[in-house]
Amino acid sequence: MTLTPQWLDELRARVTLSTLIGRTVKVTRAGREYKACCPFHNEKTPSFTINDEKGFYHCFGCSAHGDAIRWMTDQRGLSFMDAVKELAAEAGMEVPAADPRAAKKAEEAASLRDVVQGAADWFTQQLDSSNGAPARDYLAKRGISDPTRRAFGFGLAPDSRSALKEALKKFPSAMLVESGMLIEVEGKEPYDRFRGRLMIPIRDARGRVIAFGGRILGDGEPKYLNSPDTPLFDKGRVLYNLDKASPTSRQTNRIIVVEGYMDVIALAEAGIADAVAPLGTALTEAQLGLIWRMVPVPVLCFDGDAAGQKAAMRAAMRALPLLRPGFSLAFAVLPPGQDPDDIVRARGAEGFTALLDEAQPLVERLWAHEVAAGPLATPEERAALKTRLLGHADEIQDPDVRHHYREAFRERLDTLFARKQPERAQRQPWTPNPPRGSGNRRFGPDPRLQPPVDEARSIGQIGIGGHYAAALIGGLLRFPEALRRNEEALTRLAVTDSSDAELLGAMLDSAGAQEGLDCEGLLAILEPMKVYNRAMTLLRADGMHFSFNRRLDGEEVDAARETALRDLDEYIGVLVTQPEIRTRLAEATADYMRSMDDEGHARQQKLRAMDEELTRRLAALSDSSPG
Repeated sequence: MTLTPQWLDELRARVTLSTLIGRTVKVTRAGREYKACCPFHNEKTPSFTINDEKGFYHCFGCSAHGDAIRWMTDQRGLSFMDAVKELAAEAGMEVPAADPRAAKKAEEAASLRDVVQGAADWFTQQLDSSNGAPARDYLAKRGISDPTRRAFGFGLAPDSRSALKEALKKFPSAMLVESGMLIEVEGKEPYDRFRGRLMIPIRDARGRVIAFGGRILGDGEPKYLNSPDTPLFDKGRVLYNLDKASPTSRQTNRIIVVEGYMDVIALAEAGIADAVAPLGTALTEAQLGLIWRMVPVPVLCFDGDAAGQKAAMRAAMRALPLLRPGFSLAFAVLPPGQDPDDIVRARGAEGFTALLDEAQPLVERLWAHEVAAGPLATPEERAALKTRLLGHADEIQDPDVRHHYREAFRERLDTLFARKQPERAQRQPWTPNPPRGSGNRRFGPDPRLQPPVDEARSIGQIGIGGHYAAALIGGLLRFPEALRRNEEALTRLAVTDSSDAELLGAMLDSAGAQEGLDCEGLLAILEPMKVYNRAMTLLRADGMHFSFNRRLDGEEVDAARETALRDLDEYIGVLVTQPEIRTRLAEATADYMRSMDDEGHARQQKLRAMDEELTRRLAALSDSSPG
């Protein structure tokens, strides 16, 4: 569809901005404008102004600024098109349709919304009637007050196969079936899907009823029943309570993900309004995307039983490939057998918030889960732990995040399996220069404590050089796609040879300016430059013992290419990390020589072990290709 500037201007002109904002924020007139406490940051003195004549709002405290559409996207959390559609509906304007088929589809969806809204209204009437007394008593026992019951739109489906069908008889039976309100079985009359259940409306991001969840009253299975997928409702793309939680999250800078809608409602009753829940399924990629639009690190707070913890780990696994810098998950760990409702009943909102404040980062959750998965007594069991952890890291698509996860797991493994230092005898004072000829070697410096100072080593604190830099650049010339994927890491590298550094810079610039570069394309860009000859020299030097420096020949080219790219990513990670580790090792050694305490020794030995592990990884990469 095409929304012209003229059409959007007309839409803004028909909306009274102070009225729109006043629905969720208390506004007061101040001359020809209105004032309010800013909803985008906490303040006690109003600095948020609304100008109806000019059609914009502005906060002098946090600089929030926008019009009616921006208000709907920033404060309500709607997409641009959803904001436009909602404002247009209020203003009595028709949103241009893309084509007749889209218009027809939109009309049909609107009709189905009338059906489910009619059902929601009827369910509410039933709960308020004399027949709803048992259901109201159940809600009272669950601690759900009347204001909360009405805010969430609770209703009641009578234990009847035709009561709803009769109440909505103005709608065709086919529409009732398509909306999920009736079940159609071949050879039989359609009948009510929800019977003898407490009804909870499920709303979209704009607050419109699109489906229902029903909890059985009394005994029976299933305990909870959701609407089936319909043209209005895709359970994998909807989060319960998103319409209410999204505005609140902009003030709390937090989103809590719980297992079910009763958890959401219990938290709301306790005054915690920024919770959402998936709808009977594991958290999906689409739902993660919705959550990350609101906050970069949502807190998952699933039940403390085995099923809840399995659901938390499924969410963690689902999130791994999607992680990117700054965006992750945190996990609040509840006591065994308890759910959010139990916590707020026993400890109140403050007690629940305290659990949220102690939430584990995703990396720590994965580590704790795998360490607790089995014994770690034998070398084979320890190797299996390492394999599992690095396998999780390899699921991450973003190269920088993947690299840091691998390093985090390696550091934890080094600490977990570090050899215990033997008890030492009373320490003698250390002197750097013992008297010549004294023969007392006890007071001399221990050569094992010295930092790596061998100038022949090509990866040092000042940068990388020699055949390591040549292998890196040769591999990047063969596989230019690795340039964009590892751009941030490569820019951190210090290449000691000026001509190689210039060549690498030209390659990074080329990859940044043009996507999808292959080897030929990259060489074509470099050809007019003075670095071209050096590039060709490195490209022809295929005798270096790394998989990414060899020509891809033979039948299994695809497998060899995948191996080479994986090894190249690993190689870059080592080249970035090892100089940093050696710098820290030199500092730790110097500190230990001054203090000679156990803590300094442990830190120095840990860094030495990390440096040795990186060296072993380099050797393994060098041996990963034939020849």
